[in-house]
Parts: sequence; structure tokens; C-alpha cells
Amino acid sequence: MNLTIKDVRVWPAWIPNKMKVGSVSATASISCVVVEVTTEEGVAGHGITSITDEEAVVAVLEGLVAPNIIGLDALDREKIAETLYWLLTPRGQTGYASHAISAIDLALWDILGKAVGLPCWRLLGGARRSVPLYVTFGFGAFDREQLVEAAHHLRSEGVSRFKMVVGHHALAKRNRGVDIDALLREDVVRVRLVREAIGEDSELYIDANCSLNEGAARWLIDSLRDIDIAFFEEPVRDNDPVRMRELRHRTGIRIAAGQNEGQLWRFASLIREEAADVLQPNAVICGGFTAAGKVAALAQANNVDLANGGAFPFHNGHLHAGLVNGGLVEWHLAAVEMCRTLFLGLPEKEGQTLGLSDRPGLGFDLNYDALEDFARRATAHGHGKG
Repeated sequence: MNLTIKDVRVWPAWIPNKMKVGSVSATASISCVVVEVTTEEGVAGHGITSITDEEAVVAVLEGLVAPNIIGLDALDREKIAETLYWLLTPRGQTGYASHAISAIDLALWDILGKAVGLPCWRLLGGARRSVPLYVTFGFGAFDREQLVEAAHHLRSEGVSRFKMVVGHHALAKRNRGVDIDALLREDVVRVRLVREAIGEDSELYIDANCSLNEGAARWLIDSLRDIDIAFFEEPVRDNDPVRMRELRHRTGIRIAAGQNEGQLWRFASLIREEAADVLQPNAVICGGFTAAGKVAALAQANNVDLANGGAFPFHNGHLHAGLVNGGLVEWHLAAVEMCRTLFLGLPEKEGQTLGLSDRPGLGFDLNYDALEDFARRATAHGHGKG
């Protein structure tokens, strides 16, 4: 079979999604880039990257990546990953490059699965057929009453693992006159209301999306000490390993980090500095399954837990089902709705688990009509945001 790469297609999208949780609803928008890699014999694989500027990633993929991988064998994933490393990040830079590499790598794994007739989760190791989920629902778009209603609804459906957002881009808002102390006090109220709604027997995680400094993060931890936070995700700016180590040691809280990291050395530094209890490689950001599998090996070798952060359970589920140290997968309500718009044949969750398909590769298909529509909107309106 000739699996030489013949063509690379790229679609940008900025997708507004309506999240509905019981009687509560809100709108959230997420940017993404979808890639399709086609071989000489017509085997096509697709990948995705997100939580980034879609126009920048499209420029990298079309202007740099595609010309340098066309003509290579799609099965040579390590060779292609190394080629793209030296092409895009020759001095270990982080940023848009890892997003572009992730989309390509996922497409190559999809091609491999289709070529051999096996799903990616089996190719990655086949440790289990399903993965446990936690639900990210506590967005800033919900007010206090909506948060409580959403929490009650999810709990009534049997959800017992919840994540909510705190911090709300506090440091980014500092120069706009936002009162960070007031923002944090409101977070304390919101988190306490959710804890009361879900009960003491449910797990509750909080995520600051790298939006706080160590002092603010420590104050928030101390203010919530009595309500049992299972982990605090990405509490400080830059995922600063030293600052996160200090938070762990001073407060005793479990720290999770890594969803937006794009270099293996960044994960190694989190382990070396004892900065995280849970590593969260995201296959749509860190370099695809090829890179995420190496992060998982680092975690296993150092007895650090592994989980998915940054959403996209239909892709990351393959990683955590494949590997013996796979962990929790994030059922991020906004990202799930986005994926339902872009893909066909997605698996449905059952309770708090997501079963993986036996279909070859990623196990689901592109919705070409939706992709073309969102690409047109992005071109017409600039990110599709206008």
C-alpha cells in the first residue's frame, strides 16, 4: 500500500456553541483548525488542534508544514515529528508550532488505523475499551443561580466528578482596572455554592487557566480549604514550575498542569521541580499521540498521575484507553458541542464513561459541509467573530 502523503487540506473555524445543562444555557466560542492528510492511494486521516489563534496555525500548516511533509510516508510518524520539530521549533520554542504538529500527527495516526483496520486506542496499547470522565461545566458565563441549577441537574444524572473555572483571566484584566480581590471573593462564593449543590461525596476540581500569581492562588486555596478540592488545575501564570511547587508544599493541595504545553522538556520540568501531582498532556496541543505517549511514559516512570485537560475527549480518549496509566478524560461541555458540529459518528458517553469505537483510526468522520461553512465565515469575518 502506497501511503506517501499526497495532499494536506486545512480548515479554520471559530465556532459559537450553545451549552445547555438542564434548564440552564450559555454561549461559548472556541477556535480550532481541522486538517486532512491524504495519501497516494486515497487513505485520508484527519486531525484537529484548538485553544489557539486559528489563522496563525493555518498559516503555519499551509506555508511551512504541508510543503515539507508531502512526499513522505505517512507511517513514518517519528521521522515526521522530528522533521517538524527542527522546522518549527529548532530551539525548543513553545507556541503555535505544537498546535500545527498535533493536527498533523493525529491525522497520521488516523491513517495508520485505517491502513491496518484498527482503532487508535488499540494501536496505542489497548489497555481498556472505555475511559472515565469528569465534566467541566462551571464556566464564567453562568451566574451563581445558573451554576447551582446546572450542578443539581448534572448530579441528578449521576455525575460525581465536576470541574469549574476560577480566576477568569485575572492577570490579563489587571491593566483594565478589574478588582482581582473582588473577582477571587466571588470565586469563593461560586465554588462553595457548587460544593453544596453536588454534595460531599462528589469530586470537585477548579481550573484557573494560568490566570493567577502564586499569592492569589494561595489565598484562594486557603479560602476553600474546608470544602475538599480534588485538584487545582494550572493555578499560576506560565505554569511556572517553581511557583506551583511552592503551592503544593505550602498548601498541600494537588496540582494539575500541562494541557497547553507543547514541548516534552516542559513536562519534564514539571516533574523535575515536583510541580504537579497530575500531568495533563492534550493530544490536540502537545504534539499528537506521538508526543502525548512520551509524556505518559514520563509520568509512569515518575509515579505521577495522568489525566486529560483542555478537553477534546473523542481524541484524548484514545490515548487514555490505550495506555495502562491512562486516567480521567475531560467532558468539556463547550468543546463536546463543537466536536458534534464538526464530526460525524462520534461515540456517546454512558454515565461517566466514554466507550471507544472499534472503527479503524479515530473512529469518526469529518462533516465537510460544516467545515466549509465555518471556513467561509472565518474568511469573511476574521476569525468568524464578527
